[in-house]
Amino acid sequence: MKSGIVLYAAEGAIATVTLNRPERLNTIVPPMWDELEQAVAAANADPEVKVIVLKGAGRAFCAGFDFSDDLSHFGPNMTSGAQWDPGRDMVGVTSPFSGPVPKFMSLWRSPKPVIARVHGWCVGGGSDMALCADLVIASEDAQIGTPYARAWGCYLSGMWLYRLGLAKAKEYALTGKPLSGREAADIELINQAVPLEELDATVAELAAKLAGLPSTQLAAMKLIVNQAYENMGLHSTQTLGPILDGLMRNTPEGLGFVAKAASEGVGAAIAERDGPFGDYSQAPPERKPRREEP
Repeated sequence: MKSGIVLYAAEGAIATVTLNRPERLNTIVPPMWDELEQAVAAANADPEVKVIVLKGAGRAFCAGFDFSDDLSHFGPNMTSGAQWDPGRDMVGVTSPFSGPVPKFMSLWRSPKPVIARVHGWCVGGGSDMALCADLVIASEDAQIGTPYARAWGCYLSGMWLYRLGLAKAKEYALTGKPLSGREAADIELINQAVPLEELDATVAELAAKLAGLPSTQLAAMKLIVNQAYENMGLHSTQTLGPILDGLMRNTPEGLGFVAKAASEGVGAAIAERDGPFGDYSQAPPERKPRREEP
C-alpha cells in the first residue's frame, strides 16, 4: 500500500480496506489492484483480524477503470509502442501476477470473510470488484451497473452472471442499465440496501456478528460455497471475460469512445454513450447517488 491509492487499517477483529482516490471517484489505475491484494494479504496475516470491510473514500465506492488521459496509465499493460498489442493485453489481464481480475479475486480467495460497503457510484470495474466480496451492503441510492456493456468492455469477474439468474443476467448484460442499491438488493445481486445514514452502522453490526464466530468456522463455510461456484466454471468465465474485454476495447466503437474522451473529455464520451438511455451521468437527479459524503 505504498502509493496511498489503497489504505489499510485494523482495529481489533475488523480490518478496513479503503479505495483512496476520492477526487476521481476512486477510479481504478495501477497499482490499485496490486495494493488491494496486498491489503487482503495483510488482513489474513494478522491473527487478530477475523473480518475485512472494503469501502471507498469520498462520495463513491468506485466509478470503474479510469479511461482519462488517453489511457497512458495502462499503456505498458496493453501496448507495444503506440499500438495495441493483443498478446501483451491477453497476458496482462489473465496473469495472476498482473491481472486486475485475479487481484480482485483475492477478496474471494481470502479465508476471512469480506463485506463490501457500497455507496455512490459502483460501476464498471468497480462493480466487478465489489461483487467479488462475500457480502455486499449498499446505500439505497447507490448506483450499480456496467456501462461498459454498451461500449469499451465486457464482463470481467463474471460475478454479475453468477449472482443473478439467467433472465436478469441477460437483461443487464445486453442493456448495461444501472440498478439502485435498493433495486440490486431486491433482485439479490447484493445482500442488503439501507439508507445512507444507516450504512456504516449496518456494516459495523454485521462485521461484529461475524467476528464473534470462530475463524475456522467462517473459513469452512466460505470455502464450501466458493467451491460450488468454482465447480460451475467460474475460473473459465474469468479467463474469457477479460480477453473479450480487450477485444471490445479495440473495436472501432471502442476506439472511438476512448478517442472522444481524449479529445473532448470523459464527460462528452459518457454523454454520447449513455444519453440515449438517460442513465448514469445522464440520469435525472432521482436516479443519481446523493452527492454528500457519508
